[in-house]
Amino acid sequence: MDRLWQWWDGVELWLVQLPVAVQFPIVMVVVLPLCLGVARLVDRVADLGANNPASLAPESDAESDPESEPEKVTA
Repeated sequence: MDRLWQWWDGVELWLVQLPVAVQFPIVMVVVLPLCLGVARLVDRVADLGANNPASLAPESDAESDPESEPEKVTA
């Protein structure tokens, strides 16, 4: 793990020392696709949860009482 941190520190130092005109395209080529991929993953997980909430909920006992309707109050 230490080698990974040393490599990352080297990359970070290299990127910070570049001129801004070079930093911007490099960051956009790396960060933009990464953010797009994470956004798509979050969207798919959210769609899965919205379409089938039982698949993401922890399993419950089959004997548990179903939720009852609240009492209707007449005015």
